[in-house]
Amino acid sequence: MLADDGAKGLSHLKVDRKAGVPDGTTSFYFRTRSALLRAVAERSAELDLAELQAIADSSDAGSEAPTPSRLSQVVIQAGSDPQLYRTRARYELTMQATRDPALAAILQQATDEFTKLHREILVQLMPHGAELDPAVVEDLSNVTLTFINGLLQRFAHGDRIVDSAEQLDGVLSAIAAGILRSSDKGRLTQAGGLRVLRGGAPGPR
Repeated sequence: MLADDGAKGLSHLKVDRKAGVPDGTTSFYFRTRSALLRAVAERSAELDLAELQAIADSSDAGSEAPTPSRLSQVVIQAGSDPQLYRTRARYELTMQATRDPALAAILQQATDEFTKLHREILVQLMPHGAELDPAVVEDLSNVTLTFINGLLQRFAHGDRIVDSAEQLDGVLSAIAAGILRSSDKGRLTQAGGLRVLRGGAPGPR
């Protein structure tokens, strides 16, 4: 319902009718609309984190050049029905969180856990990932996760700029290669660590 109608289209009665339960059931468990949105956020985060944890725990993590990687498979699945509905709902919740501190706290906790797992997966998937400097891993994680978030947002709007897990693997590999070649690797996403010089070239502060 969030994916189709947005938060403004969500109501206790509509949830009752959609779920096929007696009128008043949803409001019995979630007294306010905010409580209902927070419950949706918690469940959505639970599902997202379970999928990412499964990748981190999978036996093929760290294997020689898995094709395509399970990380890319999960991202592409998130941009395809039926999981695309959850992706759209997630962005709707993000917009609502700007006006709901309790909802924002739930999403921030999920983001922190998601980021930690994403970092672990990158270390597992990259050749010699365990040998990389933690600051470089931080850059790799921040940049690739930012790209993935932007990609999912485009998916949510119907823009399939990347259409397969293999294609996404290629993009992520190119991003990682660029970071590893940079003389500023380990400082690229450090707060205050870089400034943009005239002409767009980054340089140290």
